[in-house]
Amino acid sequence: MRRSDVSRRQMMKAAGAGLVLLGAGASACGPEDEPGAGGPDIPRPSTPTPESKPKPSWQHASRYDGLAWIDAVAVVGNVVLVSGDPLVARDITTGKEIWSRAEVTTPGATMLVGDGTLYLKSARYDGNIVGLDHATGKDVWRSHMGDQYSQPRPIAVDTNRLYVVAGILDKEFRTPENVIAAIDTTSGKVLWREKRDKGTEENGITARVEGRRLVYTDFRENLTVRDTVTGRQIWTKKIGRSNNRGFVVHDGLAILANGERMRAFDLADGKERWSFRTEEFSRFNDPAVLDGVLYVSDSAHGLWAADPATGKAHWHDKGSLDVAAPWQFAKVGDVLYGATEFDKNGGIHAYDPSSGKLHWTYNDGSGDLQRWYLAAGSNQLVALHAKKVTALPVL
Repeated sequence: MRRSDVSRRQMMKAAGAGLVLLGAGASACGPEDEPGAGGPDIPRPSTPTPESKPKPSWQHASRYDGLAWIDAVAVVGNVVLVSGDPLVARDITTGKEIWSRAEVTTPGATMLVGDGTLYLKSARYDGNIVGLDHATGKDVWRSHMGDQYSQPRPIAVDTNRLYVVAGILDKEFRTPENVIAAIDTTSGKVLWREKRDKGTEENGITARVEGRRLVYTDFRENLTVRDTVTGRQIWTKKIGRSNNRGFVVHDGLAILANGERMRAFDLADGKERWSFRTEEFSRFNDPAVLDGVLYVSDSAHGLWAADPATGKAHWHDKGSLDVAAPWQFAKVGDVLYGATEFDKNGGIHAYDPSSGKLHWTYNDGSGDLQRWYLAAGSNQLVALHAKKVTALPVL
């Protein structure tokens, strides 16, 4: 694509964004046949095909506060967990509330589920980390790192360990330095703790685990890998401009968006294994690897599919400036789903995963510009947007 073509696309997008902000309060958006509220007025769901937009199976109001970093809704078995205060669990098939817990965690807390336990930072700001049974909401686990540490926050979990970041309190009760630690998910005991490099921050951390590798990024735009058993830092790398949000760990590689480039680093030694670029003046959004394919969108509204091992593109659909680009993906059967953000034309998109062709878009008609979130079950796709949580049947 020529430079002039890209500039024109970006100018049109910028102008459109301004119109969205000015008109957000004037009118709602979305298909006319979609319900505006949940509950008994929702029609019975139809059996969808890839090309036909489904009717919601159920829809309910939520207490989501808009503060979640990445995951505001999660599906564990037949349970849907919806972020907010209270934290609510619903049956994925019927939408019926299973349990609700008020003041159980802090606003915007990440929901990490390992072996059926939901790990959360305590709402009491008492230095505790709590574990809830995802099916009942009852307390089943608790850990405390010690009074010299401030507000430990879970960042990742695997079969045996919960990984947390906590500030180190000085004499004036400030936290100029912080540690990363691993806690045994059976006993609640601290297995190891390692002081992080000076100048690093406690917040803005996104983490993933693969085997014996704990991988995380932060607001300082570092990519760091540690040994999960010993806590030893294997390598760290300044990656420059990044979205500092979601990234992928897949088959020995850390794959992340870095401005105009998608980059893959080897977990063993930190060497860059491949990269590819989007259009000039554009940037990549959060990637996902689903069924062995890397999917990612860009700010020019393009959609990409690539081999996560080599970075070689399968296809690149340049999309349309009228169609919002997804930032979060899920795949069920032969349909790729994407959730958009900050766009009145957004919602949940359904794509052909072999080509990127857009089948349909679901919008709840609220006109709210908040980010959409999605999570997939075996036969339901669950979307959270502003004050509504909606289930859509899938093939």
